[in-house]
Amino acid sequence: MDKGEKTKRKVMDAAVSLFNVRGYSGTSVRAIANEAGVNGALISYYFGNKQGLLEQLMIDFLENYTNIVEESYKKLELVSAKSCLYTIVTDLLKYQQKNHHLARFVHREVTLDSTLVRELMMTYLMKEKHFVKALVEAGMKKKEFRQLSCDFVVIQLRALLTMPYSQPQYIREVYHLQPHEEYFVQKYIKHIERWLSEFLYNDISESEELKLNKIVSNK
Repeated sequence: MDKGEKTKRKVMDAAVSLFNVRGYSGTSVRAIANEAGVNGALISYYFGNKQGLLEQLMIDFLENYTNIVEESYKKLELVSAKSCLYTIVTDLLKYQQKNHHLARFVHREVTLDSTLVRELMMTYLMKEKHFVKALVEAGMKKKEFRQLSCDFVVIQLRALLTMPYSQPQYIREVYHLQPHEEYFVQKYIKHIERWLSEFLYNDISESEELKLNKIVSNK
């Protein structure tokens, strides 16, 4: 990493730290420069302005996030749908754990209604939905997964994957766990795998499957 990239990274890390504490509106370019220990002019040079810095942070996170999903999906021709889904779960949790401050900030920002968020939704989160839904549909077709609403599965899975990093304070205060620690990821992967086994994986008998479908259809 050259000097310019190191400076950009220092600015981005400082911005995330301040945005999480003060919010985007409550953080000035000067405060970011002071936190990063750089000249404020460098922020304009590398990012244009504070909005440009915000966009870069969100794009970097979401691009890496969706790339993890896409790369795992591409392995579907070689491995089972279960294996692909397990890879997605594992890699996304590890990615968020490694970048927990940025994950918290981005997950919070995408709850806001803004032009930027709408554009990011169309570019990245729709892409994420496409690949996860296609994977779930493939698993159902192969009879690895139960016949459920694909959209419902995607929504529930996304909630499980992002909640510890969108609301880390809740996890810390209520459950006394540290979602940024590696041990949390190791335990949480097992929790999600158990949920998938009980909810999605097609490991039940045909009679149980018919009974489940009847219950779901009557709701």
